[in-house]
Amino acid sequence: MWKKFLTGLSLMIAIAILAGLALRYGSQNVQAFKAATPESATEEFYSEPVATENGFAVEVVVDGSPLAEYAARGRRYIEALENAEYEVRIHNPFGTRVAVALSVDGLNSIDARHTSAWDAHKWVIAPYGTISVGGWQMSSESARRFYFTTERDSYAAKLGQTANLGVISAVFFREHRPYTILPVTPGEPRPLYKEEDRTRDERSAPKSNSAGEAQTANGTGRDSAKRSAPSYPAPDDESAATGIGRSVRNDVQWIKMDLDSRPAGEITIRYEYRASLVRLGIIPRDYPWPQVLDRRERAQGFEPRYCPQP
Repeated sequence: MWKKFLTGLSLMIAIAILAGLALRYGSQNVQAFKAATPESATEEFYSEPVATENGFAVEVVVDGSPLAEYAARGRRYIEALENAEYEVRIHNPFGTRVAVALSVDGLNSIDARHTSAWDAHKWVIAPYGTISVGGWQMSSESARRFYFTTERDSYAAKLGQTANLGVISAVFFREHRPYTILPVTPGEPRPLYKEEDRTRDERSAPKSNSAGEAQTANGTGRDSAKRSAPSYPAPDDESAATGIGRSVRNDVQWIKMDLDSRPAGEITIRYEYRASLVRLGIIPRDYPWPQVLDRRERAQGFEPRYCPQP
C-alpha cells in the first residue's frame, strides 16, 4: 500500500516538475519572440506611398495630404483638383545620394526642357531623404508654383509644348562614386533643394547662338522644334494640365555628381479631372438611383383633394 502511495506521489511530483519546466521554456520562447520584434515601429512618412518602384516613392500632395491613387490600364492615375496648388514629394530609400529627373507635362521642372531623363538637369536627394518640388524653378532663388488648370492655361501651352500634358514622371539615378561626407563647422543654412550637374560632352551641352537663343544638341532652337513637331489637337478647357502660378522663394545650388548611366527606378503618374477619369473608366460614375428609389418608395396613391386645374 505504502509502495503504491509513494509511487503515485513520485509520479505526481515528476509531472509537476515537467509541467513547470515546459511552462518556463514556453515563456522564454515568447519573450525571445517579443524581443526580436521592436516594441514600437518607427512611423515612416511613406508608409503608403502613391507610387513606388525599387523602394522609391512619389506623392502628389495638395494642402499637405497626398492625393488618392487609382491603378488601371497598367498605369497610375490621380484626380486633379481644379485650381489647387500641388507639390511632388519624392523619397530616396537608399543609403547613398540619388539624382531624380522630374518632368511635369513633359517639361523638366528645373529648366522646362523636353529631353531624355539622362540628359535632364536633376534634383539631388540625400541618403534616406525626402524632397518636395512645388513649382517650376525660375532662378537660383525662386520658383513658380504648380497648380492644376486647363490645357489652354497650362505652362506647356504657353511654351507651345502640348504633346505630353497630364503626366508627371520621375526617373532616378544612383550616385556612382559617393562623396565622403565629413563633419564641418556649421555655417550658413544650406538650400532646401539642390540641383545636379554632371560633366557633359559638347554634344549634349546646351549652346547659345549670337542672338542668345538657347539651342539643343542638334543646333536647332525651340522655334524650329515647334515647326517640326507633329500636329496635335488644340489645347482645350476641359482636360487637366499644370499651370505656372505664384512666385515663391526656393533657393538652389548646383553640384557635380558621377551617376550610374542605368536608371535605378522610374515612376509615372497620370492625372485627369474627375469627369475624364469617369470617361476612362478609372473611377465609377455617380448614379442618382438611390435617391430616385427613395422618392418612389415614399410615393402615395391618393391624397384627400380633387384634381387641380392645369
